[in-house]
Amino acid sequence: MPPRARIFTSLVLVTRRSPALAAPRTTKSLTAWPTRQITPISQHLIRTMSSSTAPAAPEQQQQQQQPSGSAQTNATNAAPADAPLGPDGQPMTKSAMKKAAKLAEKQAKQAAKDALKSDKPAQNVAGSGAAKKEKPKKEVKEEPEWVNNTVPGDKKDLSQPMESGYNPLHVEQSWYQWWEKSNHFKPAEPSESDPYDPEKTFIVPAPPPNVTGSLHIGHALTISIQDTLIRWYRMNGYRTLFNPGYDHAGIATQSVVEKRLAKTEGKSRYDYGREAFLEKVFEWKDDYQSRISNQMRRLGASYDFSREAFTMDAPRSKAVTEAFCKLHEDGIIYRANRLVNWCCKLHTTLSNLEVDQKQLNGRTLMNVPGYPANERIEFGVIVSFSYQIEGSDEKIVVATTRPETMLGDTAVAVHPDDPRYKHLHGKNVVHPFVAGRKIPIVADSIIVDMEFGTGAVKITPAHDPNDYEVGKRHDLEFVNILNDDGTLNENCGEFAGMKRFSARRAVIDKLKEIGSYVETKDNPMTVPICSRSGDVIEPIMKPQWWVNCKPLAAKVIEKVRAGEMSITPTVSEKEFFRWMENIQDWCISRQLWWGHRCPVYFVNIEGESQDRSEEKFWVVGRTIEEAQERANKLANGKSFTLEQDEDVLDTWFSSGLWPFSIMGWPDKTDDIKHFYPSSLLETGWDILFFWVARMCMLGVYLTGTLPFKEVFCHAMVRDAHGRKMSKSLGNVIDPLDVIEGITLDGLHTKLKEGNLDDKEIAKAAQGQKKDFPKGIPQCGTDALRFALCAYTSAGRDINLDILRVEGYRKFCNKLWNATKFALLKLEPIASFQPAASDEPSGDESLVEKWILHKLNNAAKTVNENLKERNFMAATSAVYNFWLYELCDVYIEAIKPITDPSASDAKARASAQQTLYTCLDSGLKLLHPFMPFVTEELWQRLPRRAGEKAESIALASYPVYMASRDDGTAEVAFEEVFAAVRAIRGMCTDYNLLKDVQVFLETSDSSFSQTLSGSSEVVATLVKGCTSVKVVASAAEVPKGCAVSSISSRLNAHLLIRGLVNIDQELAKLDKKLQLNAVGIEKISAPMNKPQEWSRMPQEVKDTTAEKLKNLEAEKQAMLSAKAQFESIRDD
Repeated sequence: MPPRARIFTSLVLVTRRSPALAAPRTTKSLTAWPTRQITPISQHLIRTMSSSTAPAAPEQQQQQQQPSGSAQTNATNAAPADAPLGPDGQPMTKSAMKKAAKLAEKQAKQAAKDALKSDKPAQNVAGSGAAKKEKPKKEVKEEPEWVNNTVPGDKKDLSQPMESGYNPLHVEQSWYQWWEKSNHFKPAEPSESDPYDPEKTFIVPAPPPNVTGSLHIGHALTISIQDTLIRWYRMNGYRTLFNPGYDHAGIATQSVVEKRLAKTEGKSRYDYGREAFLEKVFEWKDDYQSRISNQMRRLGASYDFSREAFTMDAPRSKAVTEAFCKLHEDGIIYRANRLVNWCCKLHTTLSNLEVDQKQLNGRTLMNVPGYPANERIEFGVIVSFSYQIEGSDEKIVVATTRPETMLGDTAVAVHPDDPRYKHLHGKNVVHPFVAGRKIPIVADSIIVDMEFGTGAVKITPAHDPNDYEVGKRHDLEFVNILNDDGTLNENCGEFAGMKRFSARRAVIDKLKEIGSYVETKDNPMTVPICSRSGDVIEPIMKPQWWVNCKPLAAKVIEKVRAGEMSITPTVSEKEFFRWMENIQDWCISRQLWWGHRCPVYFVNIEGESQDRSEEKFWVVGRTIEEAQERANKLANGKSFTLEQDEDVLDTWFSSGLWPFSIMGWPDKTDDIKHFYPSSLLETGWDILFFWVARMCMLGVYLTGTLPFKEVFCHAMVRDAHGRKMSKSLGNVIDPLDVIEGITLDGLHTKLKEGNLDDKEIAKAAQGQKKDFPKGIPQCGTDALRFALCAYTSAGRDINLDILRVEGYRKFCNKLWNATKFALLKLEPIASFQPAASDEPSGDESLVEKWILHKLNNAAKTVNENLKERNFMAATSAVYNFWLYELCDVYIEAIKPITDPSASDAKARASAQQTLYTCLDSGLKLLHPFMPFVTEELWQRLPRRAGEKAESIALASYPVYMASRDDGTAEVAFEEVFAAVRAIRGMCTDYNLLKDVQVFLETSDSSFSQTLSGSSEVVATLVKGCTSVKVVASAAEVPKGCAVSSISSRLNAHLLIRGLVNIDQELAKLDKKLQLNAVGIEKISAPMNKPQEWSRMPQEVKDTTAEKLKNLEAEKQAMLSAKAQFESIRDD
């Protein structure tokens, strides 16, 4: 163990720092700057030392001796009538005036001293009067202003010198326009020399973002992962296609446009009418599609924008019509009157994905759209009331969380085995408010739990999913009580016309009036909320178009189980099968204006009574002519008119066709032949069923093939606190704000530009102030992409901390400075010519062999992990190579060797070639993650003779090379570098900054030669080192050295005699050992009291034990250091 004589030196220094300096660095692992860690014992010692050595100030002692609040003191200290005003705007007290006067006097004296100093030469510490020699100030060269002279679309002009530091906004300019204009992102057309090969093709159909608004950080994650893979496969020689597009997002887009019109014009869609309103939505869509495409480019995504698609453009609309007609003709799509999620605010059905479940723990008052803000509605309670048994005085008690739905009750269910109600089977109860309605008592073992409540359940088949199933099982009447706007309809007797929640209170009052009310109790429950409007969702019966999913799902399950498509991570695969094996029919109708109108027509036959809920009077048609022809057959010679369904299709229907509609389906195109099915779908696990499953079902049914070979599900992006991102919380992050940086005021301004109301804006602004008190720093695209990939781990949600992104910006600066420095080491750059081959020459030194081996390992690890979709491990490998191996070791080690004045020209040339290889390959390894900075730096490097790629994006990706694999060199240099680390540690312990003399002791003659060949490297890597000698035994080491054992064959000795005051260090150690003993005694005290100790929580016990363990360890370290010092003193 190396001596630790100055183990607490840093602690004493910490106590003298300002709080800002003493604050822990949260980005240690990212910035790679080493920091001394303060252990629990260290913190304890700081506290002990502070309390024992710092007496209270005199003012504090007086305050402690005098009773506070004394009337006499207050009177004496009262403010004079003519007292000046203090900073708080109040008259200053006498004591405050005295303090102010003293402060002014002190400041005046200091100002006088400063004035004297400016006139007199500075005196030395000894007071000899000799003037100190002023150090000449370094002349700071003013850096010329950076100007981008590149013509848009041309290759970037790099004729200007490299800037002193990395500036992401400068670096990222011009490259994307050049990539795009040069067609770098288009898949190569097949040719005789490069024929189409499905095994060397990689296709990603980008999940189309909604045109509801700008991209957020979740989109940035998806794009970063997808583009990393696209770029990696492209550099590995694959024909790649990254197809961009946008989703019309029916209800979401219509909702935001309606909110905007209401906020800015005070109008609704009905004020405009369907056609004029749709024009407004298209204006919104065009604006946000343009914004999104700009964000995509800024994120560096290598899309082929010539294939840009929109789910409502002509080719996609043709695909939607064909798919609907085909599925209807085959009986897969049908019409039925069933229970749906209904939003009374938006007047439409919703998918489950558009419904949020609000969890309540008990009675809660909530605001509901359509009701005054001061009229809050009660939820989280269960109301019990009784029904009268027909022809009897007996009553049966039921309970409900929605009392108004009792107006739609058509049964009371009991368990068939419940002895309390066996005598009531087959009897009826009388509805108290709906004249003539008799409600049967039915026996049902599925819906009823005898142990819960009264064991009797009210059944409302038209307004509850579970009751709906009971209604089907017992052939009950389905009574709808609601109009589309949430008012009660004609089936509700005296309550007809009331708003649903007003009727809730009225029903309870009426139940009380007739003596049927029993009680109201708190009841934990979930309330379904529309994610778009905030309204409470109502289950309601509606005639809609449905897809029979079971036969479609069965084919998908069969193919996935056969291995035709993989789903990762495993938890997502299990979830996929769970959904598919329990699939329900899919409601595809939406009562909206924005979307694909259903290509189905109602045939109004003259003279016939028709029910629009019945499918037999509806015909489909790819064109109006086809629909007319089918209507002719249905009317059988009678006059008729055609009326297209007003409803539009669920957004997920058109999105479900995305992977093949973007390739030209239903036409048989070359793209379908070459690029379908796709290689990979990368998406969030949260839409695995809503989107992925539906693409699979429609893909298999309409094309006969699963749309993807692989589905990779990434986790959800949450904020730094683990919360879901929400505009109302103010934690939704625009990627451009991270790339460019934004002030807190800027964030607040963007809130006001959205659709939030004033209350939501105030809440979101508070969230932003808490999370981003200084705004968001400028990080750049590359840092953001790298951070998002580094966060990505299978099945784990991402808690995004902007500080971590900022840390990777510093990593980019490290790359910039390392490359800039390296280019100096390749001077003259104009004449430096990289070797034609990147194979080792055989002339490499040990450190060169080591770095090439590490480069080889990094290439192997990155490739393996990208293949396995382990982005966290891949980013870690390339990050560690650049930071901890190339920058921290190799570049530092070769500084003297590559100096122009170095005598060994051969060694210099070899080191330069190895440095070039590391830069060239290292930038290529990083490129898929960090496209901009790697292109910028790579373009500044010279080229090997065989390098034909004009862009790093088209260069070959580094792969494992057997010729670089040198395990022997790795082991040897790791041992040498372990000695370097040990020597650095000892230098720190003894505070040695110069005249460092090192002796490396080994009895292994072969290894001795290795050490001799690396002595210059050791001297370079140890700050202040003046000599490194290799010796065969300890006898050759001079007395007065500290030693550290590196391995069984290597010891590192550091000469400290004459450089360290031994007696002084021993005295310090004794004092610190005393403090350590006090700490141990205090920590141990509760442990020595068994009764008290046994009552302590386990967490406290564990913490206390850990503190004691740290104290004991530090005690042993100090005792060891003391023994070392005594040994040196006694020599």
